[in-house]
Amino acid sequence: MDEARFLSLALANERNRAILARLPELGLGDCWLVSGSLFQSVWNGLTGRGPGYGIKDYDVFYFDADTSFEAEDCAIAQARSLFAPLGLEVELRNQARVHLWYETKFGTDYPLLRSSCEGIDRFLAPACMVGIAPNGRVYAPHGFGDIETMTIRPNRAANFSAARYAEKAGRWKAIWPELTVIPA
Repeated sequence: MDEARFLSLALANERNRAILARLPELGLGDCWLVSGSLFQSVWNGLTGRGPGYGIKDYDVFYFDADTSFEAEDCAIAQARSLFAPLGLEVELRNQARVHLWYETKFGTDYPLLRSSCEGIDRFLAPACMVGIAPNGRVYAPHGFGDIETMTIRPNRAANFSAARYAEKAGRWKAIWPELTVIPA
C-alpha cells in the first residue's frame, strides 16, 4: 500500500475529513489526527465494512511547550466545543506533557518528547503508528505494510506493555477477525 491508497481509505471516513478540516481552528502547533481512526478506517475499506465501523474514538496529538494542566485542559475544552456538533469523541493530548502523567496512569516511565511525531513513534504496534496533519502531510515511520496486511505486531522500542498490547489486540481482533496478531 502506498501513501495515496492509505489516504484514500483513511479519508473515506467522513469523520476523519471533518476533524482534519476543523483542526486549524484550534490554533494548536504540531497537530495531527493519529492512530486508530486512521488505520481502522483503512481496515474497514479493505474488508468492505462501513468507514466508521468499530472506531471507538478519534485521537489528536499536538505539541505545546506550555505543559501546565490548565493549558491542556483549555485546549481540550476548545476541542470538545469544536467537535460537539459532529457527535464524536475526540481525545486531544499535548505530547509535551505526556511524561508528566504517563507513569501514574500506566505504571511505567515515559520520556520527554520533542514533537507529536515522537508520540506516534511510541504506539504499541507499527500498524498504529500513523498520523495525518491538517495540511495533508502523512507520518508513517514504519510505512503501511502492517496496515495493509492487517497485522498487529509489538513495538518493543518504547514503553511496551505486554498487558496493554494484549488488551488492545484482543479488542481489535474481536471487531476485525481478519487480523493477524503477533504474540507479545
